[in-house]
Amino acid sequence: MAETTETRVPVMQATNLVAGYLPGINILNGCNLDVYPGELIGIIGPNGAGKSTLLKALFGLVNVRSGSVTLKGEDITGLKANKLVQAGVGFVPQTNNVFPSLTIEENLQMGLFLRPKMLKERLEAIFDLFPVLADRRQQRAGSLSGGERQSVAMARALMMDPSVLLLDEPSAGLSPVRQDETFIRTRRINKTGVSIIMVEQNARRCLQICDRGYVLDQGRNAYTGTGRELADDPKVIELYLGTLAKDVEGEHSEAL
Repeated sequence: MAETTETRVPVMQATNLVAGYLPGINILNGCNLDVYPGELIGIIGPNGAGKSTLLKALFGLVNVRSGSVTLKGEDITGLKANKLVQAGVGFVPQTNNVFPSLTIEENLQMGLFLRPKMLKERLEAIFDLFPVLADRRQQRAGSLSGGERQSVAMARALMMDPSVLLLDEPSAGLSPVRQDETFIRTRRINKTGVSIIMVEQNARRCLQICDRGYVLDQGRNAYTGTGRELADDPKVIELYLGTLAKDVEGEHSEAL
């Protein structure tokens, strides 16, 4: 009998998360999230919905006031980032996600500072996933394009061989071609067995590649379902996808 999400144990789970940056002001207001082994989860929603705050709460970068986060059944609520990396959680922030003065290879080494003896083995695995980085390993990260920096940031987060990878707006600021490359790369990483939670502004493309999605609004779950279910849901289309598409179009026109 095939396993279902009801019989499997989530690799990561958030339950009734309430979190925020300033005293008395909550960004998350009872958010829930389940991620099962090997899943690619997409998180979409309007600006200010709490999408990036959710990732930061999972990674211990924002104060969780109530609720819990578990990893493979163990409570990790509020653990520091270095402990979470050691436990098997990788995080790729949207900006400032590489060390510009270091080479590509040195950036990757920084991702494995907790397990330096595994460097050769992990570099080989990463260069299989990102062959272009192998060819340019001595190039300084600061000289790379936005899409190339995103590749380095993802590769560095994978150096510790995490079970869960958190991606915050991986396609933000990239051209349509580079966005497509990022989504293809994300799916390729996921197929190696890494569970992925991806916050994404390109809602339609996100729902095309994710196994399941969550629509956040005002720090709460508004809708959940498979990527296809959400993309075809008339209410989601009316309330979110149209608005999100306009937001993205506005960002592109401002960048031109």
